Amino acid sequence: MKIDSTEFGSITVNGTTYSHDILIRLSGEVVKRKKKLSKKYYGTSHTISREEAEFVYEKGCSTLVLGAGQYGNVTLSPEAAEFFKHHDCRVILEPTPDAIETYNKTREKAKTIGLFHVTC
Repeated sequence: MKIDSTEFGSITVNGTTYSHDILIRLSGEVVKRKKKLSKKYYGTSHTISREEAEFVYEKGCSTLVLGAGQYGNVTLSPEAAEFFKHHDCRVILEPTPDAIETYNKTREKAKTIGLFHVTC
């Protein structure tokens, strides 16, 4: 599983371009991000809620690479940060262009999942 590129509004993984936020599971499966899990609490998908963190997390993952958007506007809520900490899952939060490089470097060394916001 390799992320090829990103630009505002899209991300390309193994040659397939997605025009929405994505989650890459430990298995390499790419699924659409469930932004509503955060939006219902904060009115925006730019703050990750604990409920979304619970959906994102997979037993056995040690690292979450979180692409915070092209300009880095996404953050973790304190509750989501505590959830990942409690599960010994390190979170690397970077603007999406940087996060795809980090994901590609860490995906094989660690049990890594990726969540990528493709706009702001």
